[in-house]
Amino acid sequence: MTGALRIVLLLIPMLIGACNNVARLPEYELAGSTMGTTYDVKLVAPSDSLAKDELQRQIDETLERLENLASTYRKQSQLSLFNASQSTDWTAVSAELCNVIERALQISQLTDGAFDITVGPLVNLWGFGPEGDIQQPPEPEKIASALSRVGYERLQTDCSTPALRKDNSDLYVDLSGWAKGYAVDELAMLLDAASVTDYLIEVGGELRMLGHNAEGLRWAVAIEKPLASSREPQTILRVTDTSVATSGDYRNYFEFEGRHYSHTIDARTGRPVSHALAAVTVIEHSAAFADGMATALLVLGPKSGPELAEKLNLAAYFLVRSTSGIEEISTTLFDTMRTK
Repeated sequence: MTGALRIVLLLIPMLIGACNNVARLPEYELAGSTMGTTYDVKLVAPSDSLAKDELQRQIDETLERLENLASTYRKQSQLSLFNASQSTDWTAVSAELCNVIERALQISQLTDGAFDITVGPLVNLWGFGPEGDIQQPPEPEKIASALSRVGYERLQTDCSTPALRKDNSDLYVDLSGWAKGYAVDELAMLLDAASVTDYLIEVGGELRMLGHNAEGLRWAVAIEKPLASSREPQTILRVTDTSVATSGDYRNYFEFEGRHYSHTIDARTGRPVSHALAAVTVIEHSAAFADGMATALLVLGPKSGPELAEKLNLAAYFLVRSTSGIEEISTTLFDTMRTK
């Protein structure tokens, strides 16, 4: 299990059939790099009084703070230091890191471990972490050894202190299935505080939108077909005042002896998912929650994933490979949003 891939597309006006005779409002864009990917913030008709250069600085500072908080690629991040510690005593951490981990663990509990932020040893073993790529599957003994270090139940939080504690010294926490969504949420709070009323935020494919686009319409988001060789829309949504996150198995993978090995690792088995579910999109107010839940539903597969999403009343959309092509499965709440 790793973070959602950048597989949600923003469609240009021509592609979504915008009318040429509709006067477009001015649009301002702030962009840059973060978390090994890019971010893009679109502001529609921003106030003349908005200090855009200052907003850009605040965005970059926010994203830098989050990388120093939770990146496993930075050895001095708070999370990396916690991972490196061999102590099983309570370890003091910032309130922010404690709260982030506590919220992520709630998704683990909701999904019976399909989303597990302690999956890092397996992610690294399969070549999808900071330790680099591999060319073939690891040996079963190594998988079993890494799996013995995994289990969200072994990680405890006390955010009144705030502090974290791991039951075994080599527990390794990986927030990549949550961090990009959390970054989107943090940037949304920043824009809201600046009284920006119409915006779209994208960090590595995770989205948050408010108000309207430059044509005065709800924001248009295309969900990709699960194709590794091209980028084509499967369906188009019109949404606002919400977040959209997608997880899929077709952008980050390796092949060995004719078999496809996805970057999405099931922490319960120690192996990449191998079922027919190719992608999951979740629409939810919190981008972090949508990010983590999309990953969990992808792990759960084409039967258990939709069942849990319906039980939790989530707006979720599933793309499943079949002999006849791609089958769409959607929850009741998602269908309601799609028809608006």
